[in-house]
Amino acid sequence: MGTRLFTAILRQEDDLYVAECPEIGTVSQGYTIEEAVANLKEATELYLAEFPLHQFARPLLTIFEADVYAQAA
Repeated sequence: MGTRLFTAILRQEDDLYVAECPEIGTVSQGYTIEEAVANLKEATELYLAEFPLHQFARPLLTIFEADVYAQAA
């Protein structure tokens, strides 16, 4: 058993923060960023207890542009 560093991607939805771990695919939420990350850590640890990690690769992160059209009112 060891410790690994994972990525948490967060977004706000209404009054909750949603946290996702792209390496594993786990998702959780909380009312604060800290709570969302703590819940994501717990969900990820529980997942890895059932499905051990055999290979580990960091996700690639990039940005891109997309045209966005406003809807007519």
